[in-house]
Amino acid sequence: MKKLLLVLGLVATMGVCSAYPSERVSQKVLASFKTEFTNAQNVEWETGNNYFRAAFTMNEQRIFAFYNVEGELLSVARYISSVQLPVNLFADLKNNYSKYWISDLFEVSNSEGLHYYVTLETADTKLVMHSGNGGSWSTYSKNKKI
Repeated sequence: MKKLLLVLGLVATMGVCSAYPSERVSQKVLASFKTEFTNAQNVEWETGNNYFRAAFTMNEQRIFAFYNVEGELLSVARYISSVQLPVNLFADLKNNYSKYWISDLFEVSNSEGLHYYVTLETADTKLVMHSGNGGSWSTYSKNKKI
């Protein structure tokens, strides 16, 4: 669970990290990245507290890979469309959250499995839902808009 919260925090800060050119990324991290993602293009490195994030394009999709300082791959995240969700999760959104629109949807893969996070909104509410390993949606957070 701690890793899952770390990953969510890392993904949530994707646009807030300090930029670091690749020459400041450790050789361990670079070697691990080059092994995992040999076809990566347009790689941009950023850093946070005790982690590095590589944002890159592969197979025409924007992907984010998170590494610890030792070069261990922590997680991989990518934005997806609702039709890329497992059928049960897509159907649940359509059936139970039809009054909301999707403002953000991403998939996270880590040592704990495959997780989905969706941000649903109405004019006055913002709801973040989570599903772990294809299970049903659970509420991660719910906020009233001001």
